Amino acid sequence: MPSNVGRTLAKGLGIDVDARYRNEPTEVVQSAAASFRSVEQYEEREPTIAEFLHAHRPTVHGAVAYLKSLFPFWSWIFHYNATWLLGDVIAGVTVGFVVIPQGMAYALLAQLTPEYGLYTSFVGFILYWAFATSKDITIGTVAVMSQLVGNIVLRVQDSHPQYGGPQIAQALAVISGAAKFKILGKVPSGFQHTGAPNIDTELLSAIAPDLPVTIIVLIIEHIAISKSFGRVNNYVINPSQELVAVGFTNLFGPFLGAYPATGSFSRTAIKSKAGVRTPLAGIFTAVIVLLALYALTSVFFYIPMATLAGLIIHAVGDLITPPKVVYQFWEVSPLEVFIFFAGVLLTIFTNIENGIYLTMCASAALLLVRLAKAKGHFLGRVRVYRATKDTTGKGVPFNDQGEAIEIPSREAYVPLAKDDGTNPNIDVQSPYPGVFVYRFGEGFNYTNQAHYMDSLVAYVQKHARRTILDRYEKLGDRPWNDPGPRRGAKIDMDDNRPIVRAIILDCSAVNNIDVTSIQGLIDVRNQLDHYAEPQVVEWHFANVNNRWTRRALAAAGFGFPSPKDENNLGRWKPIYSFAPVDSGSGHEPHVAAPRSRDEEEDVISPSKGNNTDGAAQVVGRGDGKLAAVQGMNRPFFHIDIAAAVESAILNAESKSEGQTSPANSVIKSG
Repeated sequence: MPSNVGRTLAKGLGIDVDARYRNEPTEVVQSAAASFRSVEQYEEREPTIAEFLHAHRPTVHGAVAYLKSLFPFWSWIFHYNATWLLGDVIAGVTVGFVVIPQGMAYALLAQLTPEYGLYTSFVGFILYWAFATSKDITIGTVAVMSQLVGNIVLRVQDSHPQYGGPQIAQALAVISGAAKFKILGKVPSGFQHTGAPNIDTELLSAIAPDLPVTIIVLIIEHIAISKSFGRVNNYVINPSQELVAVGFTNLFGPFLGAYPATGSFSRTAIKSKAGVRTPLAGIFTAVIVLLALYALTSVFFYIPMATLAGLIIHAVGDLITPPKVVYQFWEVSPLEVFIFFAGVLLTIFTNIENGIYLTMCASAALLLVRLAKAKGHFLGRVRVYRATKDTTGKGVPFNDQGEAIEIPSREAYVPLAKDDGTNPNIDVQSPYPGVFVYRFGEGFNYTNQAHYMDSLVAYVQKHARRTILDRYEKLGDRPWNDPGPRRGAKIDMDDNRPIVRAIILDCSAVNNIDVTSIQGLIDVRNQLDHYAEPQVVEWHFANVNNRWTRRALAAAGFGFPSPKDENNLGRWKPIYSFAPVDSGSGHEPHVAAPRSRDEEEDVISPSKGNNTDGAAQVVGRGDGKLAAVQGMNRPFFHIDIAAAVESAILNAESKSEGQTSPANSVIKSG
């Protein structure tokens, strides 16, 4: 409920904050709940904005924990030992011998002089280890990123010749220079290009079109490689922290002459096979690179370019997806294989940037289509028998109704269309005439609510009949969107279809709900009420596990009997789900109680017959005191589909008492 200040402000703006509560049949619901005297009452409290802000407020403990998470090495550095040191030295030195020629080769691919590959490799190894959550991955020069950088440098220089290579490279975390030789040539020793990057607004605007693809490659390649080797070596990486590590490395790398760096698949594989133990192995690789920068540059002069080209070809070979993996992709998701090949072909015949943009846009479009065209299912009831080899190995006795005897059973709900792989020979029955159970296949949001609601209305109107046929004295009085029956068409008085009694929505796939979805539910509720009038269609919800979603539904008038159904409110019979109270929880009444240890649930409804004092009748009650599992103030929010169906059927039968049979219901004319 709003605070006094909020009420005053709302009153000044002409907002009635209590309107929704006045429209709820509070007295009827409270009276029904009070009839359950033998159990503990529970009323669900709706979440508030203040509660949300309090739960997400920044705290000193949270700030300290976040700062500690930025430097994961604190969690293992104090346990460092000689065994780890030996493994890290071996792996670090091994990768160091590989990264020196590889880094220089990739620098040439990026249209830079060879020393920039060594700068980039050194910065990646010396900085990344402190932020890393992966012990295997190596940050440095890679083929795809080097090719991208080379394309960007050439393109910007063509359109902005006033900028030299170093300026363009610095703006992309690169300090560049272009040279082509048959042999590698002179490689300056030490860090010859240190300093702050020189960037102006015109240069930023020149490279801006290429920034998205650069960032995409940095993120995707690094996270994919680190996750892959984490699975292989049985540890979990933190993707968010890995992005921090990559960002920190590329932010400070240009001050030492580095260009954009990310995870390298080939060097990561070598490092993993060499027996690396901790991210500290990067320090030993950095030492090898530093030694090469200061002591070995003179011996690089006569390295043939063909040798470095061979290194690039060998490294890129690891990136080729083998046919076996492509076939696995096909078995998992055939549509994504088409996107895969489209991206590969476009990359081959144009450039890497176009291939990346195509695959990302196609994947996003596929995701939106799957959301927008999510398929819901109308469910039916089946009797499921739980049997073991011992019980099925001998003859199973059946009664006259075809039900197995002496075998535990329960009710389950599967699609009536049996299009989900359910055995088509299984007998699936409608829960009750006029009661429809609909399961959302995906989340329920603005992208798919129209598709869901159209399917729901079309199915219900096909399998249930209208109770009142609107007739108008003048043809012009009929609304344009209600064509009505054809001229001369006779009304089928023998229509055996039931009237609409209740809609049950299985929200197990729904977490959050938005304004558009709520409005769609309201529109369909009004449409079906008009279709079934003078009856009012009940709306039951099962498996709504988010408190904010229940609050949104309650604000729209769902979760309790409709006040428009005044004639039947007196005959309404609630069903609640109860469970034994955990005696050790120390809870108090009207506060959310934890689930019982054995999760035993009982269904309780008011007793029938001569008992008129409103006492509750307990079915299968467990030992100890019982309490409501969910809020008794929202009786149409149910713990599962079975409870929702039972409640809908009980009230449908109650409304049918004293009324004419569905086959003889009156058709009114207007």
